[in-house]
Amino acid sequence: MTALRTPPPPLPVRDKAVTRALSPMLTRLAEERATGVLLREHGTLYLAEGRVVHAESAFAPGLDVLLTAHGTLAGAAWQRAVADTPGPLQAAELLLDLGRLPAGALELCHLDALYDAGYFALAPSSSPGRFRYDNTPRLGPLPSVPVVALERETLRRRLLLHRLWPDPATDSAPLVRAEQRSAAPVTPRQRAVLDRVDGVRTAAGIARNLGRQAFHTLVDVRRLAAAGHVVPAAQVFAHPAPPPPPPVTDPDIALLKRLRDALEAL
Repeated sequence: MTALRTPPPPLPVRDKAVTRALSPMLTRLAEERATGVLLREHGTLYLAEGRVVHAESAFAPGLDVLLTAHGTLAGAAWQRAVADTPGPLQAAELLLDLGRLPAGALELCHLDALYDAGYFALAPSSSPGRFRYDNTPRLGPLPSVPVVALERETLRRRLLLHRLWPDPATDSAPLVRAEQRSAAPVTPRQRAVLDRVDGVRTAAGIARNLGRQAFHTLVDVRRLAAAGHVVPAAQVFAHPAPPPPPPVTDPDIALLKRLRDALEAL
């Protein structure tokens, strides 16, 4: 049986630890109008003249997934563009120049991917970030965002997830359905997520499978956790079923057997 969890206490919104700059290094680079690549434990930010032009994270689907998952762009067209350019940002710009993508759709997917990967790139880490000055990132036709805007949105997303369900274990662990099934209804979006919970996929894996932003999938996962539909797989395996009780022996029968053995020995 899955043990019931008590979520940790709410995070104070005015706590100085969450209202200060998420990355002092990133703030300094923005003030310097630096150009280059900021490498962090959970993701990478590409800066041009102090603005964020691109972001990548292993925890978030890339621009290619968002463009090709729902028919906005054929996968073969993206692969050809990638083969002819040094990176995904340049591939997107090439497709824009060739008229293979509507400008509005590309800009929207680009910003979605940037904020999605940027959220993970700015997650708390156990090692300091490293910045490599490089002239490769540049301000191009696709929109860039100020560092302060990315940090503000990242903080807003952290607080939203905490309000929905304050235990972050569901964000990165493989997910399983709760053994005590909840009767709480689910939306069609949540149903699509729940149908892909198999004890192996994480929220990031489900997001890639659905072709959705990882953060939006985290929102669905935390709501499902709050409603009692899903739990981290480790939580189930950490509480194995107790061993079966020993067989019950009737004390009266045991006593009679001892008396019989004693009489036979006379």
